[in-house]
Amino acid sequence: MIDVHALLQVLVMAAVIAFTRFLPFLAFPEGRKTPKVITYLGNVLPYAIIGMLVVYCFKGVSVLRYPWGLPELAAAVFVAGTYVWLRNTLVSVFGGVAVYMLLVQLVF
Repeated sequence: MIDVHALLQVLVMAAVIAFTRFLPFLAFPEGRKTPKVITYLGNVLPYAIIGMLVVYCFKGVSVLRYPWGLPELAAAVFVAGTYVWLRNTLVSVFGGVAVYMLLVQLVF
């Protein structure tokens, strides 16, 4: 038996996702110039989001007790170093997670 309530939820979610995917193409068609505020946000928001993620990742780190934030610092240095070296975000982030997990599980 089909659960009508679950089916309606899935259909509503699919419609909302499709709407959010098509909205930029409807709001900013190809022949029209993109507003300056949208261009500005497109240039500024990636850096702001990365900054917020860094703050979120380090908010629970205590440098006053063991392991004094060393796994987090090592992972952050690894991420920054591999990004500067390879210019590949995925390798940097996944490598940083791997370094952090290995340090937490095997060393500290």
